Amino acid sequence: MTPSAAYERDNEYVRSLIAGIDRNTTATLSRMMRDDVQVKRGLRNADGTGVMIGYTRIGNVSGYTIVDGERVPMEGHLSYAGYDVVDLINGYQEENRFGFEEVAYLLLLGRLPNASELQKFQNFLYDNMPLPPNFTEDMILKHPSRDIMNQLGRSVLALYSADPNPDDTSLENMVRQCFQLIARFPTIIAHSYAVKLHYFDDKSLFLHRPVSGLSIAENFLRCIRPNMKYTEEEARLLDLCLVAHAEHGGGNNSTFTCRVLSSTGTDTYSAISAAVGSLKGPKHGGANRQVMNQFNEIKAAVHDWKDDEEVAGYLRRILRKEVGDHSGLIYGMGHAVYTVSDPRTLMLKKYARSLAEKTGMLDELELMESIERLSPALFAEVTGKDKQMCANVDMYSGLIYTMLGIPQELFTPVFALARITGWCAHRIEEVVTGGRIMRPAYRALFQHQEYIPLSERA
Repeated sequence: MTPSAAYERDNEYVRSLIAGIDRNTTATLSRMMRDDVQVKRGLRNADGTGVMIGYTRIGNVSGYTIVDGERVPMEGHLSYAGYDVVDLINGYQEENRFGFEEVAYLLLLGRLPNASELQKFQNFLYDNMPLPPNFTEDMILKHPSRDIMNQLGRSVLALYSADPNPDDTSLENMVRQCFQLIARFPTIIAHSYAVKLHYFDDKSLFLHRPVSGLSIAENFLRCIRPNMKYTEEEARLLDLCLVAHAEHGGGNNSTFTCRVLSSTGTDTYSAISAAVGSLKGPKHGGANRQVMNQFNEIKAAVHDWKDDEEVAGYLRRILRKEVGDHSGLIYGMGHAVYTVSDPRTLMLKKYARSLAEKTGMLDELELMESIERLSPALFAEVTGKDKQMCANVDMYSGLIYTMLGIPQELFTPVFALARITGWCAHRIEEVVTGGRIMRPAYRALFQHQEYIPLSERA
């Protein structure tokens, strides 16, 4: 039997099994979880705020204040170790430098490096960008994957075997492991992408090695392009994207996943691989792909992108679940914390227009700005809910990656390339300061049943 035939045989068997599942029971459970105020569904309180489970010195996200028990919208702020991320970006850009490496140092060590410290850190990253001997051949070339995030997660686990001291959770050892992972992520992703193109898209195979002295943003663009060419402006914008995605507090799903695993005392590679798996999800790191898929549908359906009425008409159809994936969602609009503005979105938009003009994508950028501008009022009109909402970072990041020539299958891996810094910082903080395994509670809804021997079952 061929693999495809076996796959369909197994699917048919499973379909026959689930046909007997009581859908009413499932619906009842969903309703109880939604309506019971004691159940913090999604680990969120009834007013939408997150359930407090700990403290952190790494990052902070704020988008509202609480006044008399009510959420009051405010401009969004994102801080890394106490520094406003906007100030960090303005600081290194005024000095005509790349900033991601400096931000990685800040998140993991809690302070900004001086010039000598930054140079030593960069040298460490350069030295560790190449993968262990035969790693690309044995782990990536011999086992290609259609999905680069799955390849990344598996490769992180495989690095455990290349580490002479993988299980030591001392601060010194964890910092070493984390620094090495930050250095190796770009190479793993670039090689996984090249192998995916070769084996599944019938493209020529180009495997480029990272070059010492280039920033992570420069090396990544160099490694994913067959001709290894990129412009300074492209590298600067990608570096900005990496800084904007580096950290977002301990409550986001992938970081929380990393902290949950770290609370068990497991090794660094297991914790980071689990975070990669979390980020892959379309409700988390995969959201920018959903934005672009929907945006392409809007581009095809709307004839005059500059006609607000025509654009609004199609957005209404999305909200009414008449078109698209029938979810009723305008992807990229709204955020769990940010209300008036997402500071990451503001930063990306500020620097995206110049590249949009040079790449001939200014009309696309302005269409996306129209969607952002029109969506809040249309959401209130169609749903009857007066909800303060703003465009989140996923609204524009996918379009910017497209301007940079980065294909959709790399959108979420690039997110991981940035967020590895936040994951590592939170892992270290959890291991050093946590001390207890995380163990939330679930309420059981079934009744006790007596065991029936197999021969007596109907």
